[in-house]
Amino acid sequence: MLIPALVPEQYLAPLSVTAPYINVKEVCQLSRDFQEWQKAQFPTDYIINIVTARANFVDSLLTKLWCQHQLDEYQIALVAVGGYGRGELHPYSDVDILILTQEQTEPELEDKIAAFIAQLWDVKLDIGHSVRDIKECLKQAANDVNTATNLMEMRQICGNNALSEHLQALINEDTFWTSQNFFIAKREEQIKRHEQYHGAAYTLEPNLKANPGGLRDIQTIGWVAKRHFKADSLEELVQHKYLTHNEYFELLECQEYLWRMRCALHFIAGRSENRLLFDYQADVATLLGFGDKGKFAIERMMKRFFRIIGRVAELNKMLLQHFEFAILKNNKTSVEIPVNDDFIIVDGLIKALNKRVFMRSTKIMEMFLIIAERDEIIDLHPDTLRLVRNARRRLVSGMLDYANCRRIFMQIMRHPRGLGLAFTLMHQHSILGAYLPEWRNIVGQMQFDLFHAYSVDEHSYRLIKNLYRFSQPQYDHEFPLCSKIVQRIRKPEVLYIAGIFHDIAKGRGGDHAKLGAIDALNFGKVHQLNDHDGRMIAWLVKYHLLMSITAQRRDIADPEVIKNFASIVRDEAHLDYLYCLTVADMRATNESLWNSWKANLLEELYFTTKRAFRRGLEKPVDLRAQIRENQDQAKELLDNKLDLDSLLSVWSEFKADYFLRYSPQQIAWHSEHIVHHNKLKPLVLISPKAYRGGTEVFVYTKDNAKIFATIVTLLGSKGLSIHDAKIITSKGRYTANTFVILDQQGQAISDSYRALDIAQSLTSALSDPNYKLTIPANTQRLKQFKVKTQVSFIESAAKNRTLLEIVALDSPGLLAKFAQVFIACDITIHSAKITTFGEKAEDVFTVSNKDNQALTLEQQETLSQKLCEDV
Repeated sequence: MLIPALVPEQYLAPLSVTAPYINVKEVCQLSRDFQEWQKAQFPTDYIINIVTARANFVDSLLTKLWCQHQLDEYQIALVAVGGYGRGELHPYSDVDILILTQEQTEPELEDKIAAFIAQLWDVKLDIGHSVRDIKECLKQAANDVNTATNLMEMRQICGNNALSEHLQALINEDTFWTSQNFFIAKREEQIKRHEQYHGAAYTLEPNLKANPGGLRDIQTIGWVAKRHFKADSLEELVQHKYLTHNEYFELLECQEYLWRMRCALHFIAGRSENRLLFDYQADVATLLGFGDKGKFAIERMMKRFFRIIGRVAELNKMLLQHFEFAILKNNKTSVEIPVNDDFIIVDGLIKALNKRVFMRSTKIMEMFLIIAERDEIIDLHPDTLRLVRNARRRLVSGMLDYANCRRIFMQIMRHPRGLGLAFTLMHQHSILGAYLPEWRNIVGQMQFDLFHAYSVDEHSYRLIKNLYRFSQPQYDHEFPLCSKIVQRIRKPEVLYIAGIFHDIAKGRGGDHAKLGAIDALNFGKVHQLNDHDGRMIAWLVKYHLLMSITAQRRDIADPEVIKNFASIVRDEAHLDYLYCLTVADMRATNESLWNSWKANLLEELYFTTKRAFRRGLEKPVDLRAQIRENQDQAKELLDNKLDLDSLLSVWSEFKADYFLRYSPQQIAWHSEHIVHHNKLKPLVLISPKAYRGGTEVFVYTKDNAKIFATIVTLLGSKGLSIHDAKIITSKGRYTANTFVILDQQGQAISDSYRALDIAQSLTSALSDPNYKLTIPANTQRLKQFKVKTQVSFIESAAKNRTLLEIVALDSPGLLAKFAQVFIACDITIHSAKITTFGEKAEDVFTVSNKDNQALTLEQQETLSQKLCEDV
């Protein structure tokens, strides 16, 4: 039976079976009034009251309508199942019911049941319903563990008690679902659910129910306990000695917080919603009392959430392991392998031999070193996990304070398998945070943006695991260059420690790279690393963004860019470490944003810089020799396909810059088509093969101010993202435009029909002097983010060029907006590097004024003001 919640009589009285008939309109109004009352109660009332009150209200409503449809005159029963059966209903949760009938039903009864269900929809109840007899219920449940689970939580609302009691008795029999089979099914169900989140609980738009460590993980504990122990509550697990009192209250605390968060989400979304999307986070944070300061309030709320689900995940793991021993391995002989006086391995799980073993913090670190050394270990034993949890709470000072802990930590870092299972378990069970206070500060630290898919600690953990993966020969095929580098360097632990510290100062304010470098240097001193290793780690932390910024936002075909980058990197050893750290970092930030274009850019920057080191930075590239070499190679590629005079005539139109900024392959490809092209029409070419992991779009046409704007607008309208642009104007006022594009999956265009459509659409648009530039409106999702447009000017090596960097919200048609401002200000674009970091665009343009000179200070000020006003 459901425990009655304190629902005001004014909402229940009209639903009494003795009260007058109530129509649909009156029910809808009563439901709205009740929901408003709940929302008003939410900030101050216990969440259990909020959740139970709605279940009570819905019970009364269903009973009233059941009687109004005269269904109480038949030998059938109305039963609540699922979450509603437990008496837990959030403001907009589905109401799952079972209408339990006899084996034979009359047509008249079937009509009345259909009318009853239809009216439930009419009164705006989100109903999940089934109409079955007992035999059908058992048949369905036998083949589907979800149906079985729902029935296990059945609760009579009204109707024939004997019928529902009979079904309940059959469900309680072990033949319905044995506890062994039920446990296996629910465990597999949980594993598959977690895999949908790539095993990560710390995604920034979590599902409060389904996420690892979410409400479903708590419910799974309850379901298994109910089946095996016939327990109706988690509290009974204390009596069965599977939970301590402290753990029981911890689970309750976590559940209450997640319930409150879910309830607030329902109120804000105005519907049944379990995904805490960015659209809702600010309002949910305010409703939960974290303040109304937007981003700061959200980050506080999410930090609490991530720490809560970490605790749930740990308790869930411990209890399911306990259940496995009790349900699946009961009376079975375990395989035990002695380790030392403190530990044994039981069926692959490391187990402490006495309850006081972790009174000394060193023993915790020793255990993880054993896990690294013994590859037969697959996890912690549940008894050991409980001891670790208790020891972790008792730590009065950091483990870092103990010399033996520091020594063992470095042994783990240096062990060939140390960053495998041992490091994973240290992260999962908060030992890394217990050891490093700086790491503890970033646990659950989120960044409210679309670029970072994980909290700071989860991102850092994934980066380190990427680095470790490079060290394992079985993964050589994934990132061959990284694997080759990591497997040949003498001290991979330098990379791993740099990975630990690269983002460790986030959330403190200030430059996190510089602050993290100071932390890393102190770590090196405390752990007695030699000066070279300590400085290398600190340098990697300080400059961990350098390579990605250079590759994505600078023209790496420019020798000056390479020279400046190489002067900071200094030598090949630093370059090797930085390249591997950068690849691991970019892949761990947001897996969906990594693509072949970024991979190719980084690899090209790596090899170009390596050649610069071997040539010597003091020996600049001979530009004239480079031009001659590119032209000669282009001629060879053309292999007498063109008349030499025609070819040289085309080339004579281009300035030297063209032959420096394009490869011989590109020059040959362009030339072959330009020679035969009618100059009265635009020439549009789409590369048949991927270029740096993207598709190259080449446009050759008579120069005019609208070309860039037209091209970027049309490409954007086709769902294509632009990552690179080069604009070169010939002596005869023709312009050669090259754009590198990717599709919405971050891939090159592989469909020839789509490539043809792009080419034809561009030709048509560029041929139309009246082509209209249509800029779409912002999406609802982007409206949640505030990115102030920032314009800065960077010193350029070319005296007649200005480098312009614009940071802005990555809204639809952003490049077209930039282009329109450039037109209005008489600005000529020569190149563009387009980089998107989630909701933020950071684009760099090389520009000049109408006189083909660098912008004056006055022109810079005018352009900056116009961009900030119009974008």
